[in-house]
Amino acid sequence: MARLAGASLAGTAIEFYDFFVYGTAAALVLGPLFFPTFSPMAGTLAAFGTFGVGFVARPLGSALFGHLGDRRGRRPVLVLSLLLTGASTVAVGCVPSYGTLGIAAPVLLLVLRFLQGLGLGGEWGGAVLLTAEHAPAERRGLWSCFPQVGPALGFLLANGIMLALSASLSDAQFAQWGWRVPFWAAGALALAGLWLRSSLTESPRFLEIDDHARVPLVEVVRHHGRLVLLTAGALAAGYAVFYAVTTWSLAYATERLGVSRTVMLVCVMAAVVVHGALTPLMALLGDRYGRRPMCMTGCAACALWMLPMVALLATGEPLLMFVGILGALIAFVTMFAVIAAYLPELYEARVRCTGAAVGYNLGGVFGGALTPIVATALAEHGGRVPWGVGVYLTGMALLSLGCFALLPETRPVPVPPAVEPATG
Repeated sequence: MARLAGASLAGTAIEFYDFFVYGTAAALVLGPLFFPTFSPMAGTLAAFGTFGVGFVARPLGSALFGHLGDRRGRRPVLVLSLLLTGASTVAVGCVPSYGTLGIAAPVLLLVLRFLQGLGLGGEWGGAVLLTAEHAPAERRGLWSCFPQVGPALGFLLANGIMLALSASLSDAQFAQWGWRVPFWAAGALALAGLWLRSSLTESPRFLEIDDHARVPLVEVVRHHGRLVLLTAGALAAGYAVFYAVTTWSLAYATERLGVSRTVMLVCVMAAVVVHGALTPLMALLGDRYGRRPMCMTGCAACALWMLPMVALLATGEPLLMFVGILGALIAFVTMFAVIAAYLPELYEARVRCTGAAVGYNLGGVFGGALTPIVATALAEHGGRVPWGVGVYLTGMALLSLGCFALLPETRPVPVPPAVEPATG
C-alpha cells in the first residue's frame, strides 16, 4: 500500500503541476503576451478564460478515460493520461506569443489547454481508484488521501519554480522566456512519473468484475444521473474556494493592490504547505467519524470564512493575507481530504471509474472554471474590499452544503462487490 500510495501521489502531483503552472502563468503573465490588444483587466479575463477551458475538458476526459478504466482496467488510464497531460504542457511552453503568431497564438494556447484538461480528467479517477480499491476498508480514507496530497505538491512545485524565476529574473526576462521554463520541465516530470507507475499492479476489485459495462457513461447517466449531479454540486464549493485563493488572489493582489509577485506567491505557498500536511489527519478523521460529516463541516467553515477572507486579502498586508488564505484552505481540506474515499464508495465497481471521475470533474466546471473569471469581474466593479467575491463564494459553499446533505454516508460500509448496486 505504501508503494502504491507513493506512486499515485507522485503521479497526481506531476499532473496537477502541469495544470497549476498554467493557472499561475495566466494570473501573472499570459494576458499581456497573448491578448495584448485588450485592456489589462480584459487581458486577465481572457487568460482566465483559457484557464477555464481546461476545466470544461476535464469531464470529457473523465468519460473518455473512464470508459477505458471500466472496460480495460485502472492501470492503463494512469499511463495514457500522464502522457497526454505532460506532452500538452511542454507544448504550451513552446507556443510563440501574439506578437509572433498573431491570433493563432491564443488559439493554440486554447487547444493545448483543452488537451491538458482531457488528461487530468482521466488521471484523478485512475489514481484514486487504484489506491482505494487496494486499501483495507477501515483505512480506505487514509490510503486514498495520498492522491489528494498530490495537488498540493504539484502546486508547490509549480509555484516554487515560478517564484524562483520571478525573484531571479527581471520583469522583461520573465515575460520573454522565464515563464516558459516550468512548462518545459513538465517533460522530465512526466517521464519520472511513468517510471514510478511502470510496476503497479491492477486493482483487485476490477479483476473481480465478471460483467463489464458496455458503455459505462450511458449506464452512469441512466442509473446514477442524480448521484453525479449531486456530487458535482457538492464539490463545486471546494473548487471555487481553492482556485479563488490560489489563482484569482494572485491576479487581484498584484494588479489591484500592488503586492509583488514574490510576496503573494510566498503567502499562497505557505498556506498550501499547511493544507498538504493536514490532509492525512483529516482523512483519518473521516475514517473515524464518516465522510459526509467531514464534508459538511468543511462546507460550513467555507461559508463562514469567505467574507473575512476577502477582507483580509484587501488589506494588502502579507501576514493578514496569509491568515485569510490559510483559513480558506483548512476549510477546503476538511472537505476534500475524504473525497477520494467517498466518491468511489458511492458507485458500483463496474462503472466506478466513469461515475466518480465525471462527478468529481464536473464539480470543477461548476466551481473551478468560472471562479477566477467571476471573481475578477466582481472585484473590478467593487470597492477596495471585494465583498462581491466573498458573497459569491459563500453562496457556492451553501449550495454544496445542501448537496452533501442529500448524499448518503458510506463509512464504514466496504466498497460493494462488482455485482451489487451502488450505495444509496
